[in-house]
Amino acid sequence: MENKKYNANKDEFYPPIPTGWTKFFRTCFIYQIYKFFKLNLKIMLIVVKGHS
Repeated sequence: MENKKYNANKDEFYPPIPTGWTKFFRTCFIYQIYKFFKLNLKIMLIVVKGHS
């Protein structure tokens, strides 16, 4: 049986750091409202198609 050695300090074990644009879009209230209504519209279209 082989002894396997694991290095827990590799870069691939750390999450990626968000860019400035990513942080902006996550915190922008206007963009979040836009995404909210866009998602609701998609859901409503699915519901309406299912009931016709």
